[in-house]
Amino acid sequence: MVTLAPARLRPRDVLRVGGAGLRTRPLRVFLSALGIAIGIAAMIAVVGISASSREDLNRQLAALGTNLLTVGPGQSLFGDDSHLPAEAEGMIGQIAPVTDVSATGKVPNTHVYRNDKIPSGQSGGIAVLAGRTDLPQAVGAAMSAGVFLNDATATYPAVVLGAKSAERLGVAAPGEQVWLGEQWFTVVGLLAPVPLAPELDTAAVVGWPVATSKLHFDGYATTVYTRSDERYVTDVRAVLAATANPAAPNEVQVSRPSDALAAQQATDATLNGLLLGLGAVALLVGGVGVANTMVISVLERRAEIGLRRSLGATRGQIRTQFLAESLLLSLLGGAGGVALGILVTGAYAAYQEWPTVVPAWVSLGGAGATLVIGGLAGLYPAIRAARLSPTEALAAP
Repeated sequence: MVTLAPARLRPRDVLRVGGAGLRTRPLRVFLSALGIAIGIAAMIAVVGISASSREDLNRQLAALGTNLLTVGPGQSLFGDDSHLPAEAEGMIGQIAPVTDVSATGKVPNTHVYRNDKIPSGQSGGIAVLAGRTDLPQAVGAAMSAGVFLNDATATYPAVVLGAKSAERLGVAAPGEQVWLGEQWFTVVGLLAPVPLAPELDTAAVVGWPVATSKLHFDGYATTVYTRSDERYVTDVRAVLAATANPAAPNEVQVSRPSDALAAQQATDATLNGLLLGLGAVALLVGGVGVANTMVISVLERRAEIGLRRSLGATRGQIRTQFLAESLLLSLLGGAGGVALGILVTGAYAAYQEWPTVVPAWVSLGGAGATLVIGGLAGLYPAIRAARLSPTEALAAP
């Protein structure tokens, strides 16, 4: 008696048989793959958009520099507001690694309006600051129109508006006049947004001399901006308070604006975690859809299973066939999800004018996740199909 060994399915045959099972139900396959695609696309888009935003921030910091430190007055031991000594700027400039020093001083009880007919309560939240003429160099500011104050204009009623201040006042170009401190000031320049000194965006900057002579400014700096050698930023930060106010270093606040931008990026990571969780839920729902499709496929194709078993197909081959179908279905959704996620990331990054960054690990991880989901979702239906006996399967209606 001769025992015939069952024929082996080559990988090419497994793919062909598994693909044939999917081609017979295109709409159901599409809907099941769509669930996987949405989950993968959501996860890739969240990571990609976050990575693109982070890359844009890194480029900004590289351009703006992380060596900007600010010094401001704090409070005394009794909770009273303190002020920096008048000599603070000069003393800070004596620190060897410091390359630039500039300052602004808040002019109290002074507001700016579009004209002298605006009610006093409608100031728009615009602060009036006295500024040194070298302020743009220290904070990395650029002009969107006009020029900044110089030694000549700083002594006259001239003003430079921050980006948001100009928008709120409706000033579109230099040469216009605004009502500032109960007198007319001529706008000589408009600042572009200043990422490392956002307080300037909502300010109107006038010259230090004119603020002292005409706006009752006391002459004390409220913010001193310093640039130092990148290699010694930490060392400079450690001695700034004692240098600015040797008598009371505890009444001085020192900050690094680039740290605030980095903290903002860390805050965004919390939201990214939430969105990744939602993507994982969508991926789980997609996996359930694949499992449902495969279970129904087994029930609908019992006659086919019985015929194949009667022609010599082994349980392992039936199991492999249905497991291959599940994996192909999940990979189809995963490939679509990866493409969709990259497309969404690219579109959003282009809209925000960011560089498009999609880490390779998230694309590979998405493909790996589809294999895991496909395997888990197809395991039970494949085992169930393999357990059907030929007679039971052929007798099914």
